[in-house]
Amino acid sequence: MGATVALLALPVAAKNSVVATAIAAQDACAPEARDVLYKTFTDNRQADQAKAYDAAKKYLACPVATPTEAQTKIIEYLTRWVGLYEKGKRKQIFTDKLYNEKNYPEAFKLGGEILKDQPDDTKVLLDLGANGYLVASLNNAQLTAEAVEYARKAIAALEGGKTVEDWTGLQNKDVALAYANYTVGSLTIEKDPAGALKYLIKAAQFETPLKKSPVTYALIAGAYETGPYAKQSQEYKDKFSGKDETPESKLALANIHQIVDRMIDGYARAVALAGSNAQMSAQKTQWNDSLKQWFKFRNPTEPETGVDAVVAGILAKPLPPEPTPLVSLPATPAATTTGTSGSATPTTGTSGSGNGTGNGAAKPATPAATPAATPAAASSKPAATNPVAPKKPRR
Repeated sequence: MGATVALLALPVAAKNSVVATAIAAQDACAPEARDVLYKTFTDNRQADQAKAYDAAKKYLACPVATPTEAQTKIIEYLTRWVGLYEKGKRKQIFTDKLYNEKNYPEAFKLGGEILKDQPDDTKVLLDLGANGYLVASLNNAQLTAEAVEYARKAIAALEGGKTVEDWTGLQNKDVALAYANYTVGSLTIEKDPAGALKYLIKAAQFETPLKKSPVTYALIAGAYETGPYAKQSQEYKDKFSGKDETPESKLALANIHQIVDRMIDGYARAVALAGSNAQMSAQKTQWNDSLKQWFKFRNPTEPETGVDAVVAGILAKPLPPEPTPLVSLPATPAATTTGTSGSATPTTGTSGSGNGTGNGAAKPATPAATPAATPAAASSKPAATNPVAPKKPRR
């Protein structure tokens, strides 16, 4: 009754339009119209699936009060076909969102749905894992956790022998492995720098742009600084500070020196690779300040210009692995220490940008175009709490 009254209240032209629409809808679902839609579907399901999909959706949108056995089979078939088509199309949309639109929240949502339906889809897993580091700038804890999980699974899949036929967007296995390791390392460095270190070093082993990015090595240096160094230097301070030197304290200090040497190596690589890149000028200044500080700590009698020689020759050397803990003192210590244990150890201070953090442990600030692109410059945002460190020169 209400609909009839509303219709009578419309102007004549509007009434004609509504009636025409209703008649058209009825005609579209007439048996003859459904037959045409089904023929359109069968004629195009191979050559033009988009057209076939449109016809199938229209057919399924027409309710049949009492379908025949033949109509029931058609409805069931079209329902399955549409479902498979939409799943296949979802992959195309996923790829476009990830690589072209760079809409990472939507891409990760779609990727997660695909993997839920098809957990063995290695390509989607690799796409998510290798591109996971790109979510860092979004400051989304849930998305970050998902990215790390996908990256870990991607690494396990590749190292377990799985592969894909289409490496589009990733180039090859080495690129996928490098960036999946980089994802885990860069996204976990704040909470677990010691654990992140292993992934960052692994990421730098492959011939990808990561190997030539100063950010990679600044992250490695920062992971050493806020991870192993912070832990060992605090332990040293708690056990030996202010006490006479002993063989045990000397051994502990020698192990700390190994870590500091790795930090010097990382910061030197970051400075060398930053070169004259104007976009990295601010980061290079921070890395260079840290490099000078740690160089002076390890070489107190050397002039500060000794740092220049370190930077000049660092890229000719291979990246050193994590140091093996010493169980006995080296025959010839690399640096001489005198006096009480406290006088030769790091003292409380800052080792970052003046805010109590290691400035090397920074995240990429903006996403790269693809996982094969050079990571964006590191931000100056700290990634972890300040370790016990030598006092820095005035900045």
